[in-house]
Amino acid sequence: MPFLATALVSLAFLQTTATGQRLAAEEQARLEACIAKIETDPDDAYEDGLAWTYQGNRPGARQCTAMALIALGHAAEGAERLKNLANSTDGGTLEQRASYLSQAGNAWIEAEDPAAALEAFSGALKIAPDAPELLMDRATAHMLLENYDEAIDDLDATLLRVPDLAEAHQMRGEAWLAKGEPDKAMDDVNAAMAADPENVDTLVLRGRVREALRVQAETGGPVERLEKD
Repeated sequence: MPFLATALVSLAFLQTTATGQRLAAEEQARLEACIAKIETDPDDAYEDGLAWTYQGNRPGARQCTAMALIALGHAAEGAERLKNLANSTDGGTLEQRASYLSQAGNAWIEAEDPAAALEAFSGALKIAPDAPELLMDRATAHMLLENYDEAIDDLDATLLRVPDLAEAHQMRGEAWLAKGEPDKAMDDVNAAMAADPENVDTLVLRGRVREALRVQAETGGPVERLEKD
């Protein structure tokens, strides 16, 4: 999941006083402005985040600077800051902390550190164990680490919750093919095609699975993993 997609979470504990609610609304608006600026001018967004940090080091300010760093190409540093925010005493609600960990995990994927990403996604899933997007994210980290059985477990859990999710079927097909089980891979390819017939990744996977099945038929035994082009 792209790290910006999960950025706009509520920033403050719900408070009963009008002043507290007003401050929470102001901070949320400031974060939204920062997120919007990251997409067009991440350097300026980073400067805004620093200025905001100096004014009180609020969680929104730390999130803003972390995400700006990711957009500026410093994915690992931004991910570490988001993880620290999730674990801080003022990190906010459980929902907020899961969101920060999800963003950190996706940043670590971008930084080509799937082991760190796996840890972050697992932490987020301890908070929100039924979230299909988090299960998909962790499956991605498992795939990068070649933990295919674990990836399949997460994708099984995803598809229990969202049975027709083409992306999950496509990824599970990749895992089955990597394990040398093209028959099971083709079952997932067919399910992915039914859900999203025009998906290019699934069409490419179908070709690789067909080749694996051809090799299996010719040799009469299991096939080795066919690498992606």
